[in-house]
Amino acid sequence: MPPLRCAVPDPLIITDLGKLSYDDAYALQTRAVEGVIARRATRPGIGFLLLVEHEPPVITISKRAAAAGHLLATADQLAAAGIQLRDTDRGGDITYHGPGQLVAYPMIDLNHVHLGLHDYMRLLEQAVIETCAEFGIAAGRDAAATGVWVDVAKICAMGVRVRKWVTMHGLALNVTTNLDHFGLIVPCGLAQREVTSMQRLLGQYCPAMSAVKRVLSDRLTTLLQAAASAAEEKRTLSSSHGAA
Repeated sequence: MPPLRCAVPDPLIITDLGKLSYDDAYALQTRAVEGVIARRATRPGIGFLLLVEHEPPVITISKRAAAAGHLLATADQLAAAGIQLRDTDRGGDITYHGPGQLVAYPMIDLNHVHLGLHDYMRLLEQAVIETCAEFGIAAGRDAAATGVWVDVAKICAMGVRVRKWVTMHGLALNVTTNLDHFGLIVPCGLAQREVTSMQRLLGQYCPAMSAVKRVLSDRLTTLLQAAASAAEEKRTLSSSHGAA
């Protein structure tokens, strides 16, 4: 397991984990959340961003009552496909992670960037929408469902957890993901909704994972830094008014 930097200066600290199991990435998320919380009083900052492709592939099931019922595969089918099954403490329903899918785990101090959960989710969606646009994909939101969509097909799923106003979990953007594996579940509990990928939409023009990582990291950094700067201006203005 790669080391995780412990300092939390103001900029977003980005770590590319390459390909890593869900369990190991979860352990790193937990450490990062603890670091953000512990340093709030002395060295507050935006937080961390972990980028990863999960290998071995994994299906994660939230605590939502109906989520377990959206697993369509038997234990034998999962074993034959080499797919792990894990319970998860994020929001949302059931989803799949595997090679070719860019998973981004931001551990963000929502107090520092002065964002509520709703606005934070919209920020994540915006970062993905802008990333897709960079590669010629017109993606957008669905008023009835969280995530990022291309027409009626979901290209990016999202699910988060907040602990003491620090986020964990995040988003999963399908780049060259094996979409057949989504047939083992009802993705996000949304029956009759398709799943797509950058590769399916762009064919031979699909960008390399490294390029998608670079663009998504840039978009998240820009949006979170703007939120942090706006929050700092509000704190400074409030402090000056209090002193007056």
